[in-house]
Amino acid sequence: MISQDYNAIDFVNELIRKIRVKEKQLEIAKASQMHYVAEAIETQLLELRNQLSQSPTEEPEFYALMSLLEDF
Repeated sequence: MISQDYNAIDFVNELIRKIRVKEKQLEIAKASQMHYVAEAIETQLLELRNQLSQSPTEEPEFYALMSLLEDF
């Protein structure tokens, strides 16, 4: 059971990390006037956010924060 919780937390943490990376990429693409690239990144970002909303945990950001606290 604990192993499943850690796997779910790792999954959510990875999705949150990917979302943050995509958000930064989107900012850069928009600032560089790369409209088609920005559209593609927005699509990828929507897919990642959809995966996060369907994640096995009820409150993914809460679990992600808790996992950060466990590292201290």
